[in-house]
Amino acid sequence: NVIAELCSPALNEGLNVANEKIYNHLLYGISVREFIDGKKINPTIQIIDWNNVDNNSFLYTEELTVQRTGGVDSRRPDIVCFVNGLPFAVIEAKRPDGHAKKAPTIEEGVSQNIRNQRNDEIPHLFAYSQLLFSINGADGRYATQGTELKFWAPWREEELNEGEFYTAKNKTLSEEAKASLFSHRPKHDREWYENLIAGGELAVTDQDRLIVSLLSPARLIEMTRFYVLFDKKVGKVAARYQQVFGIKRLIERINTKDKKGAREGGVIWHTTGSGKSFTMVFLSKALILQETLKQCRIVVVTDRVDLEGQLSKTFSSGGELASRKDKEAAIATSGKRLAEQISKGNERIIFSIINKFAIAAKMPECHNPSADIIVLVDEGHRSQGGENYIRMRQALPNASFIAFTGTPLLKDEKTVSKFGSIVHAYTMQMAVEDKAVTPLLYEERVPDLDVNERAIDSWFDRITEGLTEEQKTDLKNKFAKKGHVYQSEDRIRLIAYDIANHFVKNIDDGLKGQLACDSKLSAVKYKQFMDELGLFESAIVMSAPDTREGNTDVDESTVPEVAKWWKENIGSEDEKAYTKNIVKRFEEDDDLKILIVVDKLLTGFDEPKNTVLYIDKPLKDHTLIQAIARVNRLHEKKKFGLLIDYRGILAELDTTIAKYQDLAKRTQGGFDIDDLAGLYHQMNTEYKKLPMFYKNLWAIFKKVKNKGDIEQLRQVIIPKMQERSLSDGSGVEMVDTNLKIREDFYDCLSEFANCLKVALQSASFYEDRSFSEEDRKHYKETVKQLTSLRQMARADAGETIDYDEYSDQVKKLMDNGSGSKVIVMIFLLLNVSTAVRIAEKTA
Repeated sequence: NVIAELCSPALNEGLNVANEKIYNHLLYGISVREFIDGKKINPTIQIIDWNNVDNNSFLYTEELTVQRTGGVDSRRPDIVCFVNGLPFAVIEAKRPDGHAKKAPTIEEGVSQNIRNQRNDEIPHLFAYSQLLFSINGADGRYATQGTELKFWAPWREEELNEGEFYTAKNKTLSEEAKASLFSHRPKHDREWYENLIAGGELAVTDQDRLIVSLLSPARLIEMTRFYVLFDKKVGKVAARYQQVFGIKRLIERINTKDKKGAREGGVIWHTTGSGKSFTMVFLSKALILQETLKQCRIVVVTDRVDLEGQLSKTFSSGGELASRKDKEAAIATSGKRLAEQISKGNERIIFSIINKFAIAAKMPECHNPSADIIVLVDEGHRSQGGENYIRMRQALPNASFIAFTGTPLLKDEKTVSKFGSIVHAYTMQMAVEDKAVTPLLYEERVPDLDVNERAIDSWFDRITEGLTEEQKTDLKNKFAKKGHVYQSEDRIRLIAYDIANHFVKNIDDGLKGQLACDSKLSAVKYKQFMDELGLFESAIVMSAPDTREGNTDVDESTVPEVAKWWKENIGSEDEKAYTKNIVKRFEEDDDLKILIVVDKLLTGFDEPKNTVLYIDKPLKDHTLIQAIARVNRLHEKKKFGLLIDYRGILAELDTTIAKYQDLAKRTQGGFDIDDLAGLYHQMNTEYKKLPMFYKNLWAIFKKVKNKGDIEQLRQVIIPKMQERSLSDGSGVEMVDTNLKIREDFYDCLSEFANCLKVALQSASFYEDRSFSEEDRKHYKETVKQLTSLRQMARADAGETIDYDEYSDQVKKLMDNGSGSKVIVMIFLLLNVSTAVRIAEKTA
């Protein structure tokens, strides 16, 4: 029966499975068997009234006692919110002013939520939970069952205005409500509240915005029904605010038809790394559950086979394709198959590569005038090929076309003009502020090939003596375009050594990198020189070479280097299988550190361990933004994604950002032009903060006379216990009066050590005259000294020594410096001789 089903979550199969089974009962109801007048019927009993929110019961309780697995003791979550008697939301509420452990109070609440889901804790409570919260009076984060710490998210409301939050915060409570809140509490609690209210209006906090936005009955029901999904790889997923409001705006747009009866479309511009694939799955789920759109079929179009596979896996994993058979039926394996699916198929979802429309469109049956077809175009910036787009429109004249992109095409705003206006935008700066992606740091390390420019020009004039000025100019342009200088062996060897040195000294164990090259020959050369050094393993990912080019002799020893490398390393192996295997190793094998790429994996490749992109390739516009976003995915060991530029793309980067700012301003009313400004920061703007962080750190010990005496420093932060009267006068408690000082020390040390780590991997830091060699040495010694002090302080306070994020980096900080300057000097000096040798060899 219904009660038995709900009261028996399948925890023996794991919390994820139990939660999903309960969720399906909530979403679809529970079938029961009954006999009426001797006839067996199987009615479905709905647990939640999704269509009429007021028909549901909404209650909450504080300090709910929940017995732990095994029945030994219990846990008491701060607040539990019930819908129809089921615990839908669990809230951990912390003080904003710290505690005995070293961690932000929001993270403490998250940690308790995560701990309580473990098998030996209270998983039976979380089998029913839909949303989880951690709040601290000023701020808050939300997630769902099984969410890792790094994915707990803030909420930015787009439908309620600030006045509505203010009204909710300052609503006058009735005497009945006050009695309900305070009757079981000490008398002074109500007195404190009455005094607070009597003092005047209360300011709205981010905690208030989060609670009002997500825990109002209608929004909680809406979030549970439409914006939760289960993914086989990552588990349960609750939509982030940009996904929620993007989908809501899309549904409004899709429900609108033009004069001809065709559905309206548009563009979702959500920056790379913000979860566009999941947004498409959430949208599909919402379309199925929307009464006005449930009859619609969905066609998912990509421009690459690997994206098609990635999306179909996401849809399948997210539950939109119930079985392997459904998945196989959904994929358009050929143009002919696509034509059949479009015209007379009944598949709920179809996946296709865009160029299959070129084949399908030649078949007379490839046409469907229905307005009940929604076409989702992934990476819409690349799918603007005139013929392919026209053929899609011809085949599906009344369908709604929705483009999803992180980087719209800039030229003539093609993405916007083809698909319609931008329906919703989530910018790069917003993603960084929300900590949905990692901030990017940029440094230019361009080999100084212009040092000997006059010598090269003189040589060029000498060998072109018999040519006209026009011919000389033409030859010079071709020389530059061919990249002969950029592909010089000496230059590549020099950069390969610099990359290897930078990676080994600065990138933490377990993290990875990519090197983007301008040619397959350059990729092979980089691989050769990195292998000579033998510091780590790298791998090349590129498309197959054209064996018709570069041959001059039948002797196999003279076979073009790229073709030779391909034959020796890949041979007859399928290129897709080779690439898939390398990507898998990059994700799973710690030995493989760097991927060397040319024309692959600079878009749509999302590996959180990918931390540094070494750039030796001209990039611009959307391809530039796509490429640098390969290193902005979240990972617990990453503070920044690093962009190390050997090509000098800074001007292009700034120009591209300005173009996107202008596009945003012109295509979406009220969109803040500054929202793209935070895409990256230069390393030298970060390490310039070192003196300020150093000053803040030592200000904690300003009364210490001998700052080299670690015992004097220790006395400043050692626990100092004193008695303090309880606020209700019922007794006293022991408090650590040095707790705040110690926590400030932890924060300042972390800030300074992080900044120094950035500085020590920056070539310009060693050339910056505002820092002396003595400064650099002293900063490193300071980190070493105070890291030791921090470990002592943790032991003194009885805190858990967790070997925090810096302890395993201290050795790298100590080692990283004396060698780095030498490498930088060699790098600069060798560039002079490199330019000369380039000229000599070419001559």
